[in-house]
Amino acid sequence: MKTKLLILIAIGCTGSMAFAQNNTQVPMMKKVEVGEQPKKTVVYQVFTRLFGNKNTTNKPWGTIEENGVGKFNDFTDKALQEIKKLGVTYIWYTGVPHHDVIRDYTKYGISNDDPDVVKGRAGSPYAVKDYYNVNPDLAVDPAKRLEEFEALISRTHKNKLKVIIDIVPNHIARNYTGLTNPKGVKDFGADDNTSVEYARDNNFYYIPNTRFEVPTSKDYKPLNGEANPLNDGRFQEFPAKWTGNGSRLAKPDINDWYETVKVNYGIRPDGSKDFPLLPAGFETKDYKAHYEFWQGKDVPSSWKKFRDIALYWIAKGVDGFRYDMAEMVPVEFWSYMNSAIKMKNPNAFLLAEVYNPKEYRNYIKLGKMDYLYDKVETYDHLKAVIQGNALPDPLTEIQESMGDIEHHMLHFLDNHDEQRLASPEFAGTPEKGKPLMVVSATISSSPTMVYFGQEVGEAGHEKGGFGTRSRTSIFDYVGVPSHQRWMNGGKFDGGQLTPKEKELRDFYSRLLNFTLNSEAMVGKFQSIQEVNRKETANYDPGLYSYVRFTNHEKLIVVANFSWVTTSEFDLKLPKDVISKWNLLDGSYTVKDQLYGSSAVLNVANGVGTMKLKVKPSESFIFKL
Repeated sequence: MKTKLLILIAIGCTGSMAFAQNNTQVPMMKKVEVGEQPKKTVVYQVFTRLFGNKNTTNKPWGTIEENGVGKFNDFTDKALQEIKKLGVTYIWYTGVPHHDVIRDYTKYGISNDDPDVVKGRAGSPYAVKDYYNVNPDLAVDPAKRLEEFEALISRTHKNKLKVIIDIVPNHIARNYTGLTNPKGVKDFGADDNTSVEYARDNNFYYIPNTRFEVPTSKDYKPLNGEANPLNDGRFQEFPAKWTGNGSRLAKPDINDWYETVKVNYGIRPDGSKDFPLLPAGFETKDYKAHYEFWQGKDVPSSWKKFRDIALYWIAKGVDGFRYDMAEMVPVEFWSYMNSAIKMKNPNAFLLAEVYNPKEYRNYIKLGKMDYLYDKVETYDHLKAVIQGNALPDPLTEIQESMGDIEHHMLHFLDNHDEQRLASPEFAGTPEKGKPLMVVSATISSSPTMVYFGQEVGEAGHEKGGFGTRSRTSIFDYVGVPSHQRWMNGGKFDGGQLTPKEKELRDFYSRLLNFTLNSEAMVGKFQSIQEVNRKETANYDPGLYSYVRFTNHEKLIVVANFSWVTTSEFDLKLPKDVISKWNLLDGSYTVKDQLYGSSAVLNVANGVGTMKLKVKPSESFIFKL
C-alpha cells in the first residue's frame, strides 16, 4: 500500500461549560465524582532467561559459558521501576517452570535431559519437566532456585507490578520428573495403565507394545551434531506416547512437538468426552456457580493435577497465568480449573492462547477465561495492512463483530511465537510499527501486550541455533542486542541506546501511559471510517479512523500506515458523533498529549471537521 497514516485525538471535558473560539457557549456534560473505574491493562512479556543477559557473543548453539544467560536476580528494583514507568501493570515472566535444558545439573539431583528430545540447547519453555519448581538456569544458586523466584515475586509486587507465569496443560516434557512435589503429589503417568491406548484417568495416551522412535531429518541434528553422551538418536520410552500436538505415531515427524507428550483430559481417541458436561445456560453463570457445579463431580486425574499446580503457584503469590494452546484442552476443564483459581484469587489474570474465533465465546463464557489472544483477527489484519496486502477498512467489522467480548481480546504486535514487529518479515522497521501500535493499543478496552525489546526496535536478527531468524530465540542462549543497549550493563537507563531507539522507547512510554490513564480507553467504540472514505477529499484508502468516548472524555483516532506519504485532509466527524458528544457549533482547540502540538476541531451545522497534516508513521493524541 502506498499511503497510510495515523493520528489519535482525545477531547476531554474538564468542566461544566466550555467556550468556542467564536464565543458560543458550548454546554458540556457535568463532571461527576465516581468510584474507581475500570482501566486498561498493559502486560510486559519478558523471556526470563534472556532479559538480564549481558553477553553479546551470540554464537550459534553456544553454551551458557559462551553466550551467557539472564537470572531472576537481574530483575532489580531499578529494572522493575523502569518497566513500571514504561506504562506496565503486569509482567509475564516467560519460561519460569522447570523445563528441559541441555546442561548438567546432576549435583543438584536433576537428571540430564536427552538432546534427541530437546529443541535447542537451552530448551523449549513449553516442554515442562517439573511444575513444582523452576528453571535452574535462572538461578544464581540452582539449589535455591525456587527461593530466588519467590524473591522475584516479592520484588515485583514491591514495585507495584503483578506477576504472570506460563502453564501448559496440553502437553509436558517426555521425561517429566517431579523432584520437589508437595506431599501426596504423584508424577504424571505414575498410576497409568500403559497397556491400553486410552483410559479416562490415565494422564497420557499410549501406543501399546510399541517403542518410541526419535524423529529424523536430513536438515537437522540435535545440538548441531555436537557430541553428547545422550545424543545417540535414541530415547527410552516404552510404550510410546502420543506427541504434544496430537500425533499418534511412535515416530513423530520432525515438525511435530516431539519433545512433548499429549496430556489426556478425558477426551476419547474418537473425540467424545468422558466427563461431566456443563448444563445449558452456564455461559451466563459466574465463576462461583461454576465452582459449585464441579464440587463432588468425578473428573479425570489430569484435571486435578493441573488444578493443584495452578493453586500451588497462586499460593506463592503469582497473580495470573498465560495458558499455552488452551483450545487443545476441553472447555469444561477450564471451567473446573479457572473457577477454582478465582475462588482463591478473584482478581487472578487468566490469559489463553486460542486461535479459533468460533470458540472465543466458549472459552470466555464457559471456560471462565479473562482474556484471549486477538491474533487471528486484529493482529493478522494489521500485519497484512503494513505489508501492503490488505486495506484497513475491515478493522471496523472485526471490532464490531467482537463487540460483546472486545474487552477480553488481548492485543499484541510482538511475542515469543511471532516474528518481531521490526523484523524484515513483519513491518521492516520499528518506525513502521508505530501506527500499528497506536491502533492496537487504542481501538478497544482490552489489555495491550508488549514483548521485551519491542519498545526499542528489536528485530530478532540473531541465529541462536534451533529455529530461524526474525523471532528472538526461545530455544537457545542468546543476547538481545537492542534490549542490551537499554539495559546498559545492568544500569537499566538506556545509556547505550541509539537516538532512534531512545525516541522509540519514549513513544511507547507516552502511548502506554496515556492508555492507562484515559477513561475513554474503556469506553465506547464507533468507526468513522465509512463516512470519511465516501465523503472526505484526499482520504486515502490506507487511512483508518474511529472514535472512543465516555461521558467525560472523547477521542478521535485516525490511522494512516504510510511510511512514505504525508497526508493532508479534512477529517469528518458525522452528525451522530457530534450529537452523542453534545457539541454545539463552534471551534475547539485541541492539544496533542504525546508531543504537544495543537489542532482545531470545527463544528458547523452539527458536523465536525479537522484539518490534518500527518507525516509518515506519525501519531497524535489531542485533548480539548
